[in-house]
Amino acid sequence: QVQLVESGGGLVQAGGSLRLSCAASGRTFSSYAMGWFRQAPGKEREFVTTISKSGVITYYADSVKGRFTISRDNAKNTVYLQMTSLKPEDTAVYYCAADAVGVHKLRLGHPGYWGQGTQVTVSS
Repeated sequence: QVQLVESGGGLVQAGGSLRLSCAASGRTFSSYAMGWFRQAPGKEREFVTTISKSGVITYYADSVKGRFTISRDNAKNTVYLQMTSLKPEDTAVYYCAADAVGVHKLRLGHPGYWGQGTQVTVSS
């Protein structure tokens, strides 16, 4: 089992940047594909990005491709989401996710574990 704790959210102006972090408990972090989802007010939770257990493979939603970068540090049990060129439509609660099977299952929106979420607000 793994517990996920996100941090780094906040208020930023359009065009700005933020870096989210997700710290995972346990000693088997490298056994999990990791990812980020987000949920805007009144909308369903949506996939943002995922990274494979080794960090070699990444996938991004079209809406964030070229602006967001996911990375992981298996020695620190942490996954990061670097967000640049932020837009008001990026405003959402961002959730960290983990799955022992892999990135494809995680992309489908059915990861085994979720964090509690961190709010990101982008002002225009």
